[in-house]
Amino acid sequence: MGGVWKRSKLPVADRPGLRPTPDRVRETLFNWLGQDLNGWRVLDAFAGSGALGFEAASRGASHVTLLEKDASLATQLRANLKRLDKDGTVPMRIEVADALAWMGRAASASFDLVLLDPPFAQDLFQRALRAAAPLLVPQGLIYLEAPEALEPPPELGLSLWREGRAGAVHYRLFQRNG
Repeated sequence: MGGVWKRSKLPVADRPGLRPTPDRVRETLFNWLGQDLNGWRVLDAFAGSGALGFEAASRGASHVTLLEKDASLATQLRANLKRLDKDGTVPMRIEVADALAWMGRAASASFDLVLLDPPFAQDLFQRALRAAAPLLVPQGLIYLEAPEALEPPPELGLSLWREGRAGAVHYRLFQRNG
């Protein structure tokens, strides 16, 4: 991890399909975004290990929401937050929730960055993009990891800003138009 929690490691639970974002990909993403996310509101919709959300918090995001469907993984996320944020000042919320359902109910939420790394085997990519796009502020960003280079539906008003590939992982950063 970079930022204030530089060199901190997050434990990764042994769960089928849990595939934390590789360090190299995470480093590239945060080089694209910039080292300082001060003031950013961030949603990590399929948190898993929490690597992306914790990285955003470590780089100064003003608020980070992590959504994780698996209650035991959410418990581990809370333990990691407690271990890293010793004084309890990091503005991070961890919820046990189905990401698609949560995003569908969060119509009034607005985020500068939505991080999408859904389980590859469940093919949730287009549904996740559709659910996340309305939550973005103008010029907001969606990061997507998928097994192929996916395009969002045109009606979402998202433009490809950056992209990369590491092994079987395609990662893309889209920006909301207007």
